[in-house]
Order: sequence, then C-alpha cells, then structure tokens
Amino acid sequence: MASSTVNVVRYTALASGVFYGIAHRRSLQKAHDEEKKQHAIHEREHLIAQAKEAWKKKQEGSKDGLVTDPEDPRFDLEKLIAKWESESK
Repeated sequence: MASSTVNVVRYTALASGVFYGIAHRRSLQKAHDEEKKQHAIHEREHLIAQAKEAWKKKQEGSKDGLVTDPEDPRFDLEKLIAKWESESK
C-alpha cells in the first residue's frame, strides 16, 4: 500500500490537473468566441458592402428613364429589349 504522503501528492496532482484543464478550456473557449464574433462582424460588413453596390447599380439603371413596368402607359418593349441586348455584350 502507498503511504498517506503519496496519496496526498497523487490527489493534489489530480485536482491541480482538473482545475488547470477547466481554466485552459475557458481560455480556449473565450478565444474561439471572440474569433467567431469578429467573423460575424466581418461577414455583416461584407454583406452591407454588397448591398450598397447593388443599390448603386439599381439607381444607375433607373437613371436612363427606361420604364420596366408593363402596366405603365410609358412602357416600351423595344427600348427594354435594346437595353438588355446592350447590357449582355
């Protein structure tokens, strides 16, 4: 049988290892959460930039005075087709 001193050292080492593992896990989890948060912020900024570009394109497209609503009395199908052909080139 092991002496009481050896048992104290064993259980102290075990408890120290468990507490170290808990502390290390928390630090790793905190770093992972920060990285995840930064990634989400970056992704949101990227989506906002894409939306702004799409909005600019939409606004530039409407400046030519072309009516794309077929219910509008000013609608001209020939102009619309000509515009689509010029954009596809």
